[in-house]
Amino acid sequence: MNVGLKTPILPASEATAAMAARCLAEGGLVAFPTETVYGLGADATNAAAVARLYQAKGRPAFNPLIAHIRDIEAARQIAQFDAPAMALAVAFWPGPLSLVLPKSKGCVVADLATAGLDTIAIRVPAHPVAREILRAFGGPVVAPSANLSGHVSPTTAAHVQTDLGGRIDLVVDDGPVEVGVESTIVGCFEQPMLLRPGGVPSGEIERVLGRALAQPPEDAVSDTGQPLAPGMLASHYAPRTKVRLNARRIEGGEALLAFGPNAVPGVEAASAVMNLSQRGDLTEAAANLFGYLRALDAKGARVIAVMPIPDHGLGEAINDRLRRAAVERQ
Repeated sequence: MNVGLKTPILPASEATAAMAARCLAEGGLVAFPTETVYGLGADATNAAAVARLYQAKGRPAFNPLIAHIRDIEAARQIAQFDAPAMALAVAFWPGPLSLVLPKSKGCVVADLATAGLDTIAIRVPAHPVAREILRAFGGPVVAPSANLSGHVSPTTAAHVQTDLGGRIDLVVDDGPVEVGVESTIVGCFEQPMLLRPGGVPSGEIERVLGRALAQPPEDAVSDTGQPLAPGMLASHYAPRTKVRLNARRIEGGEALLAFGPNAVPGVEAASAVMNLSQRGDLTEAAANLFGYLRALDAKGARVIAVMPIPDHGLGEAINDRLRRAAVERQ
């Protein structure tokens, strides 16, 4: 692992997808775009490759990974679907929804990837580059966000290089991602449970199910206990700079992460200003969130102050990521 060096970045193409698939088959680590964020891929059936992925990210091994597969039929080989789970898969795959399901008896995914749980998180990505790599590889690929664990998720190949250059084998570049926040995660338990808000608003999921999603117990989110699903650690998606939420006034030396057309008092004192969406569009804000957090983090401000974000639709996922980014770190 040549930490600090550069990792090759290749533009997306059919030839690059074939090269990425060969690298994965040989136990390598490949970053590639999905519609949500850039993922760091490893062969889900290769425990040594999965261990190397945890090492490259600095990710706790008790934090499970999402297995990416090419279609529902491939998913049924590694997981058990009940009727609600199948309804969600049909409605939202390919797309930014991950399902936590009981493992199938013949599940080939390494136990390390599921952190020893008897469940597995899976999804079928919609991004054409991710789909081509999965098709060429032919098996399940674990692919958490391609960044250092706990840091801001990457939405461009350059973000991947900044965090993981020299730690991984290849980056496939297809420009900025579309959605900009990770997948929604639903646990398909006795009552379907919202484990992480994300690219599919919970209201759309509830309409398909015909009932409300359960919420996880309070003790399911911590930085010490084993999470039920990926992305549930209390401190996550975080810049190095302290984050202050629901800022209605800006103090001197703070950078401002704004939302909407209205200014806030003290904005003239901000050391830097970036607006997630000048017109107040939550889809645009989600796509810009991680890139803008990274950009403001590089400005050297003492605090990133974040204006209030509406908590409906994709705002639910945006606020979830911002709350985790703002958690005090030891």
